[in-house]
Amino acid sequence: MTIASQPQLTLDDFLKLPETEPASDFINKEIIQKPMPQGEHSRIQAKFCNFINDVTESQKIAYPFPELRCTFGGASIVPDVSVFRWDRIPKTPSGRIVNRFEIHPDWAIEILSPDQRLKKVLSKLLHCSRNGTELGWLINPEDESVMGVFPGQRVELYESADKLPILEGIELELTVEQVFGWLSLT
Repeated sequence: MTIASQPQLTLDDFLKLPETEPASDFINKEIIQKPMPQGEHSRIQAKFCNFINDVTESQKIAYPFPELRCTFGGASIVPDVSVFRWDRIPKTPSGRIVNRFEIHPDWAIEILSPDQRLKKVLSKLLHCSRNGTELGWLINPEDESVMGVFPGQRVELYESADKLPILEGIELELTVEQVFGWLSLT
């Protein structure tokens, strides 16, 4: 018996599909739906965006976008936070921000959810690294660590009082303890 193979979905085919809630990534010709964010994930995501904006937006240095679809390098992904240098934010001829970002983020942040596979999330950050992203973070609330992903797909682990790498040109200092301190409401 011969089994006919299914044609592989293309990036263009994926982009024509309706958006899912929560969003789905298309990477390595595979659709992977992200889990619905929970408390820790949402808190870290919001605090990080505010933390970066407090320093970068008024000076027009960079801007963090939560849950922004970025299509580049044959994939379409939705990092938990995508930070773009101000001068790389895609704009219309009139200067208004565009809806479709067809470039890589300068800094991609992923927050591991309890039911996500580390390998799948890390593969997104490695894809970003291969395609021009300067810095990636994989925040793991379960063991309170952060993996940094750098050009050349170099990966480093940060824990406790370790100072985290920040996108060049952003004058911030942040430790792993500070990031996970955001989870405390006391």
